[in-house]
Amino acid sequence: MEKKDSSKLKKLKFKRISSNKMDARSEAFLKRMLRRRSVRHFSKESVPISLIKDAIKIASSAPSGANKQPWHFTIVKDRFLKKKIRSAAEKEEKLFYQNRAPDYWLDDLKKFRTNWEKPFLEDAPFLIVVFKKSFTISGEKKTKNYYVNESVGIASGFLLTSLHNVGLATLTHTPAPMGFLEKLLNRPNNEKAILLIPVGFPSENAEVPDLKKKRLKDICNII
Repeated sequence: MEKKDSSKLKKLKFKRISSNKMDARSEAFLKRMLRRRSVRHFSKESVPISLIKDAIKIASSAPSGANKQPWHFTIVKDRFLKKKIRSAAEKEEKLFYQNRAPDYWLDDLKKFRTNWEKPFLEDAPFLIVVFKKSFTISGEKKTKNYYVNESVGIASGFLLTSLHNVGLATLTHTPAPMGFLEKLLNRPNNEKAILLIPVGFPSENAEVPDLKKKRLKDICNII
């Protein structure tokens, strides 16, 4: 016997705006996003946690395969835990810079003037750790998630954009391997850390590399 679909649909609430407003919004948002930079020098000044929570709510509105929402976000504010995370991350980063990374990779990193030391993991008032879930566990039931990497990647983009939109600085930090985060944050074995994001205000003397983004014609074609 064929199983009936019991799910319901509802009418989309879509409000169109004028062409002038669309152009104005597009231009203003483009200008705002072009000012976004990855920051490695953070102030220790506090940030309202409500901004972080709202950003995660925005991230969770991202589309995902079959609406499985295969993500989890951990907000770290405890300074002792941040210290432990820094210590564990620097251990992996030191191995990367001294043993794991090929010369061409290290050459590409020179313009960022980075090394294995990561003080921003303690200086930033918050760290957000993004986890992906290849499957979900509910009681004794285990269900598969779909397009996990793509879904979590889109949600992470929403997260970074929303934090920048309210005037906060971020960095996408990816020490590898990242298993220490799952242990330190006591996450279940169906979750794997993929991003470690310091969030806060830039320090007064923060510097960033003088980088140029590719032009539209170099990244897009119209056919």
